[in-house]
Amino acid sequence: MKGRMMVTAGVAATAALLSGTASADGLLTLKSENDLFASGGDGHYTNGLEIGWSFAPSAGHWTRQLADALPGWSGATLDGAAYRFGQQIYTPEDIDQRGLVEDDRPYAGVLYAGLSLFDESRTPGWRRSSGLFFDVGLVGPGSGARTVQKNFHHWIGSDEPEGWHNQLHNEPFVNVAYSTAWWKTGHLGGLETEFGPSVGFAVGNLYTYAASGLGLRLGQGLDQSFGVPAVAPSQGSRVYFREDSGFNWYLFANLEGRLMAHNMLLDGNTFEDSHSVDRRPWVGDAQVGLALSWNRWQLSYSSVWRTKEFDEQDSGDRFGSVTLSTWL
Repeated sequence: MKGRMMVTAGVAATAALLSGTASADGLLTLKSENDLFASGGDGHYTNGLEIGWSFAPSAGHWTRQLADALPGWSGATLDGAAYRFGQQIYTPEDIDQRGLVEDDRPYAGVLYAGLSLFDESRTPGWRRSSGLFFDVGLVGPGSGARTVQKNFHHWIGSDEPEGWHNQLHNEPFVNVAYSTAWWKTGHLGGLETEFGPSVGFAVGNLYTYAASGLGLRLGQGLDQSFGVPAVAPSQGSRVYFREDSGFNWYLFANLEGRLMAHNMLLDGNTFEDSHSVDRRPWVGDAQVGLALSWNRWQLSYSSVWRTKEFDEQDSGDRFGSVTLSTWL
């Protein structure tokens, strides 16, 4: 009951937030990440759902004042901001076992709210896109993950997960992340191209890591949109395309490596004894996908292959991400 109330309160807060910004043009985004979208399995990172509202801050908006107060940022050059709210669910692969699965990752739910700030600059043949992400939330029973998964499995007639009483304890978290990507623009035949490196980091009691990657986009109308959709554990990305720009599309690919110094979802609770596994310091992702946009709508799909995240893991994971965005 407590978890259900937490989720309901979070949804209500998000609705109030979105209604409060609905007077200005903005981009409403719904993102769903699930292993069923790629592997057909049901374990490890099994589900993630996020709703976001992206907008260009007006003059005097509080996000511009915040940017002025941050080292290296300026309210005058702030290109965009976003509010985010989401939930993620993590389980071992064997959800039929009621006892503790000691050699697999802990059951864990994550409930979070976030703010993103975006800045873009252009030089001949290049563009740079940077993002700063602030997240606060809760890991543990208060996230409502157990209620959501059990009710969903009951609704679709799937096996009920039996081990949620072994989940991580309630623990609030604060995380800050930064990322920047450099895109070299060009052409290949009759298609537009963008490719280039990215770097980033995250600091907090949920995740602490450093990351670097290499991305590629190939398609039509690349100057009407931004980047590669982010997937967990990245806190967000600028999901953006220009409205009323006709039909555009692009294929994308991204390789990213992370040096993980801390991952509460594997290392266990910070201040209490809990289930944990032996986290691997190096984790890599390979991501490919397709994005389609038509006037006020954009739909993207990503498939992600992830290397082993902990020593006891038998093999890497695969999951998919679907993002639907519309201008309001």
